[in-house]
Amino acid sequence: MNTKPDNKRQYVTTFPSDYTVIDIETTGLSAVNNEIIELSALKVRNDEVVEKFSTLIKPENTISSFISNLTGITNNMVEKAPKITEVLPEFTNFLKDDCILGHNVNFDIKFICANLKKHFNQDLPNDYTDTMKLSRKYCKFPSHKLSFLAEKFGISTQGHHRALNDCIMTYEIYKKIKQTASSEQLSMIS
Repeated sequence: MNTKPDNKRQYVTTFPSDYTVIDIETTGLSAVNNEIIELSALKVRNDEVVEKFSTLIKPENTISSFISNLTGITNNMVEKAPKITEVLPEFTNFLKDDCILGHNVNFDIKFICANLKKHFNQDLPNDYTDTMKLSRKYCKFPSHKLSFLAEKFGISTQGHHRALNDCIMTYEIYKKIKQTASSEQLSMIS
Protein backbone atom coordinates (compact mmCIF):
# COMPACT_ATOMS: atom_id res chain seq x y z
CA MET A 1 0.00 0.00 0.00
CA ASN A 2 1.08 3.56 -0.62
CA THR A 3 3.07 4.93 2.33
CA LYS A 4 2.74 8.64 1.52
CA PRO A 5 1.25 10.76 4.32
CA ASP A 6 -2.38 11.90 3.99
CA ASN A 7 -3.10 14.49 1.32
CA LYS A 8 0.24 13.95 -0.45
CA ARG A 9 -1.38 12.95 -3.73
CA GLN A 10 0.60 14.19 -6.71
CA TYR A 11 -0.42 14.94 -10.27
CA VAL A 12 1.46 12.65 -12.67
CA THR A 13 2.71 14.44 -15.78
CA THR A 14 4.02 11.33 -17.57
CA PHE A 15 1.92 8.68 -19.32
CA PRO A 16 1.79 5.60 -17.08
CA SER A 17 1.05 2.19 -18.62
CA ASP A 18 -0.17 0.71 -15.31
CA TYR A 19 -3.03 2.60 -13.64
CA THR A 20 -6.68 2.38 -12.58
CA VAL A 21 -9.36 4.38 -14.37
CA ILE A 22 -12.13 5.57 -12.04
CA ASP A 23 -15.51 7.23 -12.43
CA ILE A 24 -18.45 7.89 -10.15
CA GLU A 25 -22.05 8.98 -10.51
CA THR A 26 -23.50 11.15 -7.76
CA THR A 27 -26.74 12.73 -6.56
CA GLY A 28 -25.28 16.23 -7.14
CA LEU A 29 -22.13 18.33 -7.35
CA SER A 30 -21.26 18.78 -3.65
CA ALA A 31 -18.94 16.19 -2.08
CA VAL A 32 -20.26 17.33 1.31
CA ASN A 33 -24.02 17.39 0.63
CA ASN A 34 -24.46 14.79 -2.12
CA GLU A 35 -23.80 11.06 -2.37
CA ILE A 36 -22.07 8.58 -4.66
CA ILE A 37 -24.61 6.28 -6.34
CA GLU A 38 -22.26 4.39 -8.66
CA LEU A 39 -18.54 3.64 -8.49
CA SER A 40 -16.57 1.94 -11.26
CA ALA A 41 -12.93 1.28 -12.08
CA LEU A 42 -10.77 -0.42 -14.70
CA LYS A 43 -7.41 -1.85 -13.67
CA VAL A 44 -4.94 -1.42 -16.54
CA ARG A 45 -1.61 -3.18 -16.93
CA ASN A 46 0.71 -2.46 -19.84
CA ASP A 47 -2.09 -0.33 -21.36
CA GLU A 48 -4.57 -3.26 -21.37
CA VAL A 49 -7.65 -3.62 -19.13
CA VAL A 50 -7.12 -6.63 -16.88
CA GLU A 51 -9.91 -6.24 -14.30
CA LYS A 52 -13.15 -4.32 -13.72
CA PHE A 53 -14.90 -3.06 -10.61
CA SER A 54 -18.41 -1.64 -10.77
CA THR A 55 -21.29 -1.28 -8.36
CA LEU A 56 -24.35 0.78 -7.72
CA ILE A 57 -24.52 2.27 -4.22
CA LYS A 58 -27.60 2.79 -2.09
CA PRO A 59 -27.69 6.45 -1.00
CA GLU A 60 -29.19 7.60 2.30
CA ASN A 61 -31.47 10.02 0.42
CA THR A 62 -33.57 9.58 -2.68
CA ILE A 63 -32.22 10.21 -6.17
CA SER A 64 -33.84 13.23 -7.84
CA SER A 65 -35.64 12.89 -11.17
CA PHE A 66 -32.99 15.19 -12.71
CA ILE A 67 -30.17 12.78 -11.73
CA SER A 68 -32.23 9.74 -12.79
CA ASN A 69 -32.84 11.34 -16.19
CA LEU A 70 -29.14 12.22 -16.54
CA THR A 71 -27.65 8.90 -15.41
CA GLY A 72 -30.47 6.43 -15.92
CA ILE A 73 -29.99 5.34 -12.29
CA THR A 74 -33.30 5.15 -10.45
CA ASN A 75 -34.24 4.71 -6.80
CA ASN A 76 -35.52 1.20 -7.64
CA MET A 77 -32.14 0.26 -9.11
CA VAL A 78 -30.26 1.16 -5.91
CA GLU A 79 -32.87 -0.22 -3.49
CA LYS A 80 -30.87 -3.40 -2.79
CA ALA A 81 -27.41 -2.03 -3.63
CA PRO A 82 -24.67 -2.01 -0.97
CA LYS A 83 -24.07 1.12 1.09
CA ILE A 84 -20.98 3.28 0.61
CA THR A 85 -19.47 1.86 3.83
CA GLU A 86 -19.54 -1.63 2.27
CA VAL A 87 -18.20 -0.51 -1.11
CA LEU A 88 -15.25 1.72 -0.11
CA PRO A 89 -13.12 -1.03 1.50
CA GLU A 90 -13.58 -3.20 -1.63
CA PHE A 91 -12.79 -0.24 -3.87
CA THR A 92 -9.62 0.81 -2.03
CA ASN A 93 -8.49 -2.83 -2.04
CA PHE A 94 -9.07 -2.94 -5.82
CA LEU A 95 -7.23 0.36 -6.28
CA LYS A 96 -4.29 -0.43 -3.98
CA ASP A 97 -1.49 2.10 -4.68
CA ASP A 98 -2.20 2.49 -8.41
CA CYS A 99 -2.03 5.82 -10.16
CA ILE A 100 -5.63 7.00 -10.63
CA LEU A 101 -6.75 8.07 -14.09
CA GLY A 102 -10.00 9.91 -14.68
CA HIS A 103 -11.66 12.66 -16.65
CA ASN A 104 -11.95 15.80 -14.53
CA VAL A 105 -10.80 13.36 -11.87
CA ASN A 106 -10.61 15.87 -9.02
CA PHE A 107 -14.42 15.69 -8.87
CA ASP A 108 -14.32 11.92 -8.32
CA ILE A 109 -11.40 12.13 -5.88
CA LYS A 110 -13.16 14.79 -3.76
CA PHE A 111 -16.23 12.57 -3.34
CA ILE A 112 -14.21 9.45 -2.58
CA CYS A 113 -11.99 11.33 -0.11
CA ALA A 114 -14.98 12.93 1.63
CA ASN A 115 -16.53 9.49 2.13
CA LEU A 116 -13.29 7.82 3.21
CA LYS A 117 -12.73 10.61 5.76
CA LYS A 118 -16.34 10.59 7.00
CA HIS A 119 -16.76 6.83 7.37
CA PHE A 120 -13.21 5.53 7.96
CA ASN A 121 -11.10 8.59 8.88
CA GLN A 122 -8.81 7.72 5.94
CA ASP A 123 -7.48 9.57 2.93
CA LEU A 124 -6.81 8.51 -0.65
CA PRO A 125 -3.05 9.02 -1.11
CA ASN A 126 -2.85 7.75 -4.71
CA ASP A 127 -1.16 9.85 -7.37
CA TYR A 128 -3.41 10.73 -10.28
CA THR A 129 -3.58 11.96 -13.85
CA ASP A 130 -6.45 13.62 -15.67
CA THR A 131 -7.49 13.13 -19.30
CA MET A 132 -9.13 16.57 -19.27
CA LYS A 133 -5.80 18.23 -18.42
CA LEU A 134 -3.96 16.03 -20.91
CA SER A 135 -6.49 16.91 -23.60
CA ARG A 136 -6.03 20.62 -22.95
CA LYS A 137 -2.27 20.18 -23.29
CA TYR A 138 -2.10 17.92 -26.35
CA CYS A 139 -5.37 18.42 -28.27
CA LYS A 140 -6.41 21.70 -29.87
CA PHE A 141 -10.17 21.16 -29.53
CA PRO A 142 -12.80 23.80 -28.66
CA SER A 143 -14.11 21.56 -25.86
CA HIS A 144 -12.55 19.00 -23.55
CA LYS A 145 -15.74 17.42 -22.22
CA LEU A 146 -15.71 13.63 -22.10
CA SER A 147 -18.48 13.14 -24.68
CA PHE A 148 -16.95 15.72 -27.06
CA LEU A 149 -13.53 14.05 -26.92
CA ALA A 150 -15.06 10.62 -27.39
CA GLU A 151 -16.89 11.79 -30.50
CA LYS A 152 -13.75 13.51 -31.86
CA PHE A 153 -11.74 10.31 -31.41
CA GLY A 154 -14.49 8.06 -32.83
CA ILE A 155 -15.26 6.42 -29.47
CA SER A 156 -18.82 5.35 -28.64
CA THR A 157 -20.66 7.61 -26.17
CA GLN A 158 -23.44 5.08 -25.63
CA GLY A 159 -24.26 4.87 -21.93
CA HIS A 160 -22.56 8.18 -21.09
CA HIS A 161 -23.14 9.16 -17.44
CA ARG A 162 -22.92 5.57 -16.26
CA ALA A 163 -19.68 5.05 -14.37
CA LEU A 164 -18.35 1.93 -16.12
CA ASN A 165 -19.14 3.31 -19.59
CA ASP A 166 -17.43 6.59 -18.68
CA CYS A 167 -14.39 4.61 -17.44
CA ILE A 168 -14.20 2.86 -20.82
CA MET A 169 -14.51 6.17 -22.68
CA THR A 170 -11.80 7.72 -20.48
CA TYR A 171 -9.51 4.74 -21.05
CA GLU A 172 -9.95 4.94 -24.83
CA ILE A 173 -9.45 8.74 -24.83
CA TYR A 174 -6.29 8.36 -22.74
CA LYS A 175 -4.84 5.92 -25.27
CA LYS A 176 -5.59 8.38 -28.12
CA ILE A 177 -4.03 11.32 -26.25
CA LYS A 178 -1.00 9.18 -25.40
CA GLN A 179 -0.58 8.40 -29.12
CA THR A 180 -0.97 12.10 -29.99
CA ALA A 181 1.64 13.11 -27.40
CA SER A 182 4.00 10.37 -28.59
CA SER A 183 3.68 11.52 -32.23
CA GLU A 184 4.23 15.12 -31.15
CA GLN A 185 7.42 14.19 -29.29
CA LEU A 186 8.68 12.16 -32.25
CA SER A 187 8.13 15.04 -34.63
CA MET A 188 10.11 17.34 -32.30
CA ILE A 189 13.07 14.91 -32.43
CA SER A 190 13.03 14.60 -36.27
